[in-house]
Amino acid sequence: MAELVLSALDRGVLTLTFNRPDRLNAWTGAMGRRYFDLLAKAEKDPDVRAIVVTGAGRGFCSGADFQTLTSIQTGDYDEEPDPRPNTYPTTIAKPVVAAVNGACAGLGLVHALVCDLVFTAEEAKWTTAFSRRGLIAEYGLSWVLPRVMGQQRAMDVLLSGRTFTGREAYELGLANRALPAGELLERTQEYARDLAANASPASMAVIKRQVWGDWTATLEEAARAATREMAASFGRPDFTEGVASFLERRSPNFPPL
Repeated sequence: MAELVLSALDRGVLTLTFNRPDRLNAWTGAMGRRYFDLLAKAEKDPDVRAIVVTGAGRGFCSGADFQTLTSIQTGDYDEEPDPRPNTYPTTIAKPVVAAVNGACAGLGLVHALVCDLVFTAEEAKWTTAFSRRGLIAEYGLSWVLPRVMGQQRAMDVLLSGRTFTGREAYELGLANRALPAGELLERTQEYARDLAANASPASMAVIKRQVWGDWTATLEEAARAATREMAASFGRPDFTEGVASFLERRSPNFPPL
């Protein structure tokens, strides 16, 4: 059986590729476990400094596999659920960048948006799809979408379940870049390689925790926490190296996380 998620490491960037191209990389429990296992392994690997997630073939992830949905509907689904939530990528202490190369629907859209950054092919097809399947805004999407695109726009894509392009996803604030399909993966990896080469792993880990965690904090709480984090950063070798590399006008050599 082919690997459900492919893994390749190059210059500090781990590229994970959903690998069910004949099903537009529809999500299954087995594929999810493999993906999360690779993320957990990457978090502990000092050679991995940034992670890119994409899909094989014409899709990023077309949502939950229909065979899985049918078995849930009929009561025949007996697969042991993974205890890690679908928001698990937000807890990984390394930046995760989605490269949405094609169909990005339902649960696939969730998995794009729980990455830290999103690059998309301009003509990739995006949709929440839930309302058109008799479902609801799943896995925290009702919390994420209004925060990244505003309430009215979130209502639009959730209530209508309409399909829109990667170009519109960028215009709506769901993606950082909208790129020609042929350039997407290389330019996403190029961005991730810049993070790997020039950004402190410790700094990125703390910043990621701050950004995801501070959405539920008040401004005062976030400021107090930032003061504590800043004091801690002064004692790390990353700070010493960051200042030294700047003064010496050279590339930094940050220690691994």
